[in-house]
Amino acid sequence: MLLISLSVIAQERLFAGEPGDSLAFVDSIPLLNKAPVWAKKYLNSLIQGNVDRTREKAFDVSFGAMPSYTREASFGIGALCTGLYRIDRNDSLPSPSDVVACVNASLNGFFVFFLKGNVLFPDNRSRLNYRVDLYKKRLDFWGINSEQTAMNPKSVYDRRNIGVKINYVYRITHNLYLGAKFQADYTDAKRIANPEYLLGERKNIYVTGIGMSAEIDSRNSIITPTRGIRLAYSAMFYPECFGNAPRFFNSHTFIGNLYAGLWKDALVGFDFYAKLNSSKAPWTMREMVASDGIRMRGYYMGSYIDNSQISIQAELRQHIWGRIGATAWIGGATVFSSLSDFNREKIRPEWLPNGGLGLRFEFKHNVNARIDFGIGRHTCGFVFAIGEAF
Repeated sequence: MLLISLSVIAQERLFAGEPGDSLAFVDSIPLLNKAPVWAKKYLNSLIQGNVDRTREKAFDVSFGAMPSYTREASFGIGALCTGLYRIDRNDSLPSPSDVVACVNASLNGFFVFFLKGNVLFPDNRSRLNYRVDLYKKRLDFWGINSEQTAMNPKSVYDRRNIGVKINYVYRITHNLYLGAKFQADYTDAKRIANPEYLLGERKNIYVTGIGMSAEIDSRNSIITPTRGIRLAYSAMFYPECFGNAPRFFNSHTFIGNLYAGLWKDALVGFDFYAKLNSSKAPWTMREMVASDGIRMRGYYMGSYIDNSQISIQAELRQHIWGRIGATAWIGGATVFSSLSDFNREKIRPEWLPNGGLGLRFEFKHNVNARIDFGIGRHTCGFVFAIGEAF
């Protein structure tokens, strides 16, 4: 919140037409008059962090630290670093490549580190998306399928994970991309209060998968799109010999996004997501509602879990002033064992509602820091993240 307040003061000076040197903005704040020069430079870099300087600098980076709170982690402290860069600073590509690193630790032993980014190669011929996750979470636990989560009393366990995802795509025509995917994931369950909830499966699972993807993508930005569509399909295959999963399994993912303008400084975005895992997928690779901070915001991670998931959401995004914006969304999701469940009245998947409000702050050029408050069935909660939900 301090950064937002400083940004407001800085923008008021800009609108008033007051020129200044690199320390002018923070020098105008009496509270900071006696701050060291390095502190003033740092605060000023945050205040002006939404300016694209990637054609001037090899790597334009900002970092910060702040208190945090989530339902799973309780109170803690988080630090993040986000950077923008261009492989060729003379390239005409309007959007730069990006990278985000974040670490968070909480009072209840919750620890998360992730590194993610998009590498945009010159002339927009190809791009590389990557994500690395490392976490240890003390989580509530109800089981590993829909039937269990609906009936079992709440339990607890420690979930530890190391994961890597890489996706390289190459543009075949104007908006058609084909790609190759790689994933490695290790998950370990410790201190399980009710080990029978795993239904006899291993406590630790390591898998490696390879796959392919195809997508039609006309978005004007990967990080913060304001117009265009994305239709994507990917298939992943996890051979038994590439890990310690008890058997071969596969997954298929479908994503559909649409972005369109409404009135001045407002747009609406639609997101459809479906991931279908084969029936032999281990419990660590099953779909958990609210596990990504993107869909079903406000639900507790793991409160609903099963082989597959379908979700849909629509979000209104309104620019308010300067670097500040707001959002409102509505949607829903369901998890299920297989598509045949929809034809069985007794076990037909339950549709879960979701909606909420959010605040946006442009931490870096076209990179928003977001605070979302989501509401669902008998649940609500906050999500703090970098980048739009979709």
